[in-house]
Amino acid sequence: MFDSLAEKLEKVFKKLKGRGVLNEKDVDEALKEVRMALLEADVNFKVVKDFVDSIRGRAVGTGVLESLTPGQQVVKIVYDEMVKLMGETVTRIQLVPNRPTVIMMVGLQGSGKTTTSGKLARMFKKGGRKVLMAAADTQRPAAIDQLVTLGKQLGIDVESTVPGDDPVKVCQLGLERATRGAFGVVILDTAGRLHVDDALMEQLVKVKAAVKPDEILFVADSMTGQDAVKVAKSFDEKLDITGVILTKMDGDARGGAALSIRAVTGKPIKFVGMGEKLDALEPFYPDRVASRILGMGDVLSLIEKAEQSVSVDEAKALEAKVRQGEFTLEDFRTQILQVKKLGPLDQLLGMLPGMGKLKGAMSQVDEREVDRIVAIISSMTMKERGNAGIINGNRRKRIARGSGTQVQEVNRLLKQFAETRKMMRMLTKTGGKLRLGGKMLPF
Repeated sequence: MFDSLAEKLEKVFKKLKGRGVLNEKDVDEALKEVRMALLEADVNFKVVKDFVDSIRGRAVGTGVLESLTPGQQVVKIVYDEMVKLMGETVTRIQLVPNRPTVIMMVGLQGSGKTTTSGKLARMFKKGGRKVLMAAADTQRPAAIDQLVTLGKQLGIDVESTVPGDDPVKVCQLGLERATRGAFGVVILDTAGRLHVDDALMEQLVKVKAAVKPDEILFVADSMTGQDAVKVAKSFDEKLDITGVILTKMDGDARGGAALSIRAVTGKPIKFVGMGEKLDALEPFYPDRVASRILGMGDVLSLIEKAEQSVSVDEAKALEAKVRQGEFTLEDFRTQILQVKKLGPLDQLLGMLPGMGKLKGAMSQVDEREVDRIVAIISSMTMKERGNAGIINGNRRKRIARGSGTQVQEVNRLLKQFAETRKMMRMLTKTGGKLRLGGKMLPF
């Protein structure tokens, strides 16, 4: 996410921060490069112009240029303006008391509406809400089956239909069922359509009039950049959308849609899709995104991911084992599996300040290597996992056969484990803490 833009901006600001004194010419030269980087990231031209003008207006003041660290102050101004550009505050879905909250999903075909509907439904269910999804995409037969399948997978009710039915009627039936059944949320998965298709757009207007949704969320493929922004504006003019969900953000190295869509439509980005899995939907935090773009990391998101993966009791138990020198191969396997839950390693590195340069190298790591390590440890007996010192040559051969690997791989893992234990002992002796935000992390 934003890799290309972040890399270019990092080079610009490195030059600025490397100079002890700045003048207006230095700032202008830097802002020219910032302008080019944003345009290459497919950010809307007018948005770029206003953004750069705003930065220059603040950056050339005597309070900045005559300060002790003018380069860092310019970066801070860019950060502030970037947060403002994307909306400053987190905008969440406001749930309505005493009746179902109606959420209408709209967008182009192929943008990921149906999958995103499932992700939203999962999120609300996890939050303790009773959810109903309505299959209002009667244009594409596979969409109905897809939503029904998602419903079964998530344990969520679906108001299904047959191809060719009136989507307005389907949405009305879904709302009536949700009201009768005391559902907290009803999600209407409408058909994808082109914004220039007046007949189909009018159909959405009729759905809106019939069910009066509390939220109309435009689902956009972030990979389409400025096209997504233009289409969002068209949908907003017809429907007055309440927010945007950007999908495929994990694969968007440019970031033009995320940086433009709020400024062009005036509507907030509420969520971003970070992968195909149903748990890969995250709230959009303008400040955290700006921080990642400018190479400052996103430690808060990393902490939240860790807190979801590791309980307080597990963290305390592991810390005690480390301090007492009782960290075993079984603990090692548990930690590897927990790290894997947090997401791809290159994404995790992107959340750590100053670690962006390592992301390229980490992306080359074969994720299957992690699976091989887990397989090797799983092929050991509990006694072997508890005491690696007993694993002799014959045992190594048996473990290799059982895990479908080579003896050399078993040897490499045992060496890696020994080095990990050694590092942990050193941390304990020097008073080091395997903590982040007060919680022990699984790495």
